[in-house]
Amino acid sequence: MAQLDDLDRQLISALRADGREPVTTLAKRLGVSRATVTSRIDRLVDSGVVLGFTVRVREEAEVDQLRAISLISVEGRSTNAVIHELRGLPEVHALYSTNGGWDLVAELRVSSLQDFDHLLGDIRSVEGVLNSETSILLSSMLR
Repeated sequence: MAQLDDLDRQLISALRADGREPVTTLAKRLGVSRATVTSRIDRLVDSGVVLGFTVRVREEAEVDQLRAISLISVEGRSTNAVIHELRGLPEVHALYSTNGGWDLVAELRVSSLQDFDHLLGDIRSVEGVLNSETSILLSSMLR
């Protein structure tokens, strides 16, 4: 993976804010040439640092989507098997390993409370999952 310098980090930050910002505007803001910005973006993509460009949708626009965070405790050495199973659930939008009292944190997205209830049952039935605690996300204060 590419070694990131300060310019790379500034460029990534700018692209996170607006992935469609013109190269010319980025170059002016960062105080470098357009060719430098273009070559940095190409290098970041080619090296796998930048995985892609996407669209962010205002949460209010996705009114039919229920989001939640699930904290998951895993039995001993079954972490890899549990991760494999959870990654196969399409409602698991993101999955993180963590430290502390919980082993995994999953970001969940479903379209109804019935789907949410079903998903919680699916998660709890994965062999190796000892316990989980899930909270529905109500509104975003910072994103």
